[in-house]
Amino acid sequence: MVIYSQDTASFDVDPQCGFTPLCPDELPVADGDAIVNELNAQAGYARLRLVSKDCHPAQAPWIATTPQEILQPVAGDYPDLDVKWPAHCVVGTRGNQLIPGLPAEQDYDLVVEKGMDPVKHPYGACYHDLSEQTSTGVIEWLRDHGIHCVVVGGLATDFCVKTTALQLARNGFTVVVNLAACRGVAEESSAAALEEMRQAGVVLIAASRELEAA
Repeated sequence: MVIYSQDTASFDVDPQCGFTPLCPDELPVADGDAIVNELNAQAGYARLRLVSKDCHPAQAPWIATTPQEILQPVAGDYPDLDVKWPAHCVVGTRGNQLIPGLPAEQDYDLVVEKGMDPVKHPYGACYHDLSEQTSTGVIEWLRDHGIHCVVVGGLATDFCVKTTALQLARNGFTVVVNLAACRGVAEESSAAALEEMRQAGVVLIAASRELEAA
């Protein structure tokens, strides 16, 4: 696939220790820490590089206190919460940090922090809420910088990567998801996510070697 580097950005979606075996008590995705080389490789085809991070509080209604609560609906009047998850990527902990081997945060062109509000648990990096009414500023920033194509990788395929890719596609960007730079939570939900992205016009590539810069 030929892309034009000058109008392309590389987007590392939530590549944090909390989603890898480096933090086994959080939300470890199998081989989640193995995506670094591909994230770094895809960035070589882009003019700008940005990263999103879950920056969660230590206490929130969506945090499961027992294994049985995980993926159960959140009770109460919380329109921007859906299901419960283990505590993960809490600000100030190792889980919040980027996977070793990625650039330091200050070396990215943009760092997007999400999930700070305890009563909002967004998946996509473009909005702070599930109803997609409150922008994180990503879409506006990309447009302001003349970006038309976004190459996406990160964690996890079936949640934050999928949602971010769909949000970008709905806002008119050409979106390329680099599967070698992603890992999913589960095989079935990852396969469904790939089909949903494909139906939305997102381009799926096996690895960054399929890209050609122009």
